[in-house]
Amino acid sequence: MGRTLDEKKTIVAELKQTLSESQLAVVIDYQGLSVAEITDLRNRLRPSGTICKVTKNTFMRLAVEEDENWQPMTEFLSGTSAFLLVKDDVGSAIRAYQEFKKTAKKTEFRGGVMQGQALNEEQVKAIADLPSKEELIAQVAGAINSIATKLAVGINEVPASLGRSINEVPASLGRCIQGIAAKEEGNS
Repeated sequence: MGRTLDEKKTIVAELKQTLSESQLAVVIDYQGLSVAEITDLRNRLRPSGTICKVTKNTFMRLAVEEDENWQPMTEFLSGTSAFLLVKDDVGSAIRAYQEFKKTAKKTEFRGGVMQGQALNEEQVKAIADLPSKEELIAQVAGAINSIATKLAVGINEVPASLGRSINEVPASLGRCIQGIAAKEEGNS
């Protein structure tokens, strides 16, 4: 027995909600994967905040048709489709999928969508290679800390240098007096 209209509307509404929380959507062909393999893929994706959704292309088409950000996905909707809906860590999600793809050898990448742009596999891999938000924050913090450290060392060096200069004044004065005295003895 098929689904009722209300059930279908609920499925589409859930897809819209999940898409609204996602940064990236990847469409893959999952034909030939067993339930255990799909479960393995879902388990690999879970730590990155990614949902692997298997649903009818018609439902996904209805979910994206009114949203400009996701409309490019319609070009990938054919055959048996699974959708990787990435909420948080894009890099980890794509790396997890690539590792799964290497071991399972049964999935095919169809395309991705991010910020209203259709992406091919190379573009998605390039996004995955970008540093994560946390890594960027750490790099910026490290750069700021480096500047602060250099500034502190520089500021600390001013009084130390001044102190060495002040210490050198009596010795220099003594050498000057000795030089003048020696010159006067030589002139007499």
